[in-house]
Amino acid sequence: MILWRDTPRGPEILMGRRHASARFMPGVLVFPGGMVDRADHAAEAASELRAPVRAMLERRAKPSLARALAIAACRELQEETGLSFGSWPGPELAALDYLCRAVTPASRPIRFNARFLIGPGEVATGSLAGSGELDEIAWYPEDAARSGRMAPITALVLDEFHAWHAMPAAARDERDLIVFMGLDRRRPEGA
Repeated sequence: MILWRDTPRGPEILMGRRHASARFMPGVLVFPGGMVDRADHAAEAASELRAPVRAMLERRAKPSLARALAIAACRELQEETGLSFGSWPGPELAALDYLCRAVTPASRPIRFNARFLIGPGEVATGSLAGSGELDEIAWYPEDAARSGRMAPITALVLDEFHAWHAMPAAARDERDLIVFMGLDRRRPEGA
């Protein structure tokens, strides 16, 4: 999940550094996130996804998986950073937006089909205190994030976020969706 907040200097993004011993992307700056758990399919939410966001997720996921992806993003945010997305017992899914998707090359030993969801920082509650999965959890200005060690796909997703953030709010739900396929090739997401 890309949790962001506006500041006079521009947006800041919540990120953390994966442990140097991590099997996947060791030592790099990442957004909080992870896999969908079985329980995410039945988890309660304080509010549901807005129809345009749900439709964006459902372009490449069944409806039950689309909702579970959003629940998982919020759960992983809480587990990895200590911040809850809204008030609990469930997250504020209505405050989420969809950014893009990324799929690793088939030749890679660890593969993912990641959806990047966006959430405004003012919806988050709690204090930064992760589970130990990420180090250096902080709000990073975009230039500071880019100056750190980051996977190429993370930099590309930051580019997409920057473009999304610059759009008028009314245009965000109408924009063309994109996917990064294979070796980070940007292409339109098929309908």
